[in-house]
Amino acid sequence: MKHIGLLFTFLLISAFRLHAQQEEPMIKIDSLSEVVVTSNRIDLPFKENSRTINIVTATDIKNSSAVTIADLLQQVAGVDIRRRGTGGSQADLFIRGGGFDQTLLLIDGIKMDDAQTGHHIMNAALPLEVIERIEIIKGPAARVFGQNAFSGAINIVTKSNLSNSVSANLEAGSFGQLNGSLTVGSELGNSTHIFHAGKMTSEGYRNNSDYNNSNFFLKSIFNKKDQPIEMIATFLERKFGAQNFYTPSSWGFNEYEETQNSLVAFTTTFKSEKLKIRPRVYWKRNQDMFLLQRDDPNFFRNFHITDKLGAEANAAYTSKLGITGFGIDLSKVYLRSNNLGHRNRFMTTLFLEHRFQFADDRLDITPGVAMTYFSDFKFNAFPGLDIGFDMANNLKAYGNIGFTYRIPTYTDLYYNGGGSAGNPDLEPEEAFAQELGIKYISPKIGASISVFNRDATNLIDYIRPNTEVETFTATNIAEVNTKGLEIDVAYNFKLDDFNQSLAIGYAFLDDNILDQNEELSRYSLNTLKHHFTTRFSTQLLKNVRQNIVYKYAERTTGQTYNVWDASIVMTLKQVELSIMASNIFDAEYIESGFTPMPPSNVLFGLRYSFK
Repeated sequence: MKHIGLLFTFLLISAFRLHAQQEEPMIKIDSLSEVVVTSNRIDLPFKENSRTINIVTATDIKNSSAVTIADLLQQVAGVDIRRRGTGGSQADLFIRGGGFDQTLLLIDGIKMDDAQTGHHIMNAALPLEVIERIEIIKGPAARVFGQNAFSGAINIVTKSNLSNSVSANLEAGSFGQLNGSLTVGSELGNSTHIFHAGKMTSEGYRNNSDYNNSNFFLKSIFNKKDQPIEMIATFLERKFGAQNFYTPSSWGFNEYEETQNSLVAFTTTFKSEKLKIRPRVYWKRNQDMFLLQRDDPNFFRNFHITDKLGAEANAAYTSKLGITGFGIDLSKVYLRSNNLGHRNRFMTTLFLEHRFQFADDRLDITPGVAMTYFSDFKFNAFPGLDIGFDMANNLKAYGNIGFTYRIPTYTDLYYNGGGSAGNPDLEPEEAFAQELGIKYISPKIGASISVFNRDATNLIDYIRPNTEVETFTATNIAEVNTKGLEIDVAYNFKLDDFNQSLAIGYAFLDDNILDQNEELSRYSLNTLKHHFTTRFSTQLLKNVRQNIVYKYAERTTGQTYNVWDASIVMTLKQVELSIMASNIFDAEYIESGFTPMPPSNVLFGLRYSFK
């Protein structure tokens, strides 16, 4: 702790000495009123949406003191990232108390759901360097995105243009952390290209917690002057010690895991005065290899490969009656697994929605429905309705209701081993959700408050009949009611002509799952009851910016913890120096399962931008 403080002091003193020589511009504070939320059909400015949506901007990312998306999303109240290690090796994504299978992750609108298990959804998370913003849609979004958006969806919007630029990044720190990356932007007349390659390694902060992770990203826009075609390709590989990720230490296993996640997609957009059509084809693959004994692969080995082939077309038509959105999504999933068997599933989803506006465009009403056919779970429909009313300039009240649905994953149905067992007789999860909220958006102040309720039936959890039974079996819980409150406030201001920002979020969640014994449930009983986050980003010198992040969590199991992170970034023309300190006060806590999170640690960074 003393060493971290001395390092921060040294960097500040160095900044004062160099201040007079620097002429670098201040970091621009993004205006949310200018952000357009890009759903697959009806794209609307952020302030006009009638849902609870959080936008994590490029500036927020820069000021987050985060190294990975998993670290970043923890700073959003109502989003629960349960990590089992560092470097983004394994993390589960939850929104508003939903399970890790109930939140959909998208990359530029491409659905990254995994039919094997939701544990793999964050395998697709991209490096921060290529992200323009992150759109977090809370509440049931099935009518917009389909069945996996049970409790919410997160859309990662990648950068489209870095001009002609090259930047190299090198980081080193505690636990033998060593990270390096190269990001290249290129303009070639009729095409634009962004390429990123990165490596993240660590010896680990505890026994068998080392990792060796690689990230590759390519985005190209061809034929820009005529009919632009966008291509995105990713390859993300993670190799990591998984000590107690899924089993308690008393079982004596030495777990290890390797995952690979790939995506290739082609998208284009046809536009006329009234009609916009966006067709897309894509292929997504996830590969997972898990060992219970790292040094003895023959003891217990799971190996899974999941391929998803998809084609979709989404459209929006503008008329005197408003905007009509419609689309179709076709996909085929193939699974090859030594544990789950060989499986396949065909899915078809039809989308229809229309945005009406009344009272001089102050009132908007958007009914919609998604209708999905599953080859193994037949036909289902998810209707919903959004309503918004502009009460005054920049002030909007809104409400929405909707049905949502999730079919079991192949792990839920067929898995056997490691203390868990699937259940082929599972029924799909269903829920009816309601929400009311109000939000105020201006260049200086952004604020929102919302209350929500979700009545779910047939929720799937892994439970056991008593503590003498070691195996948790996938089971439909009869009925679960979840209700909550969320508050977000952001304030941008100037001090000595420098931009400052303060963001505060609070989420409260209550459900009746606690009628069960927490020792009998593996996942559902660990939700965040209270979640408070604060990020204060200050700039007192032209070339130095400081960021402090505070997170408080109280889980339904009774565990509470306070975590402080901080960073200092110094810009020296083409060079950027940084120090990031995590868990400054050595909080002891567990986010998921049996894995304690890292103690206080520090990471030094050097980024050089070539001109």
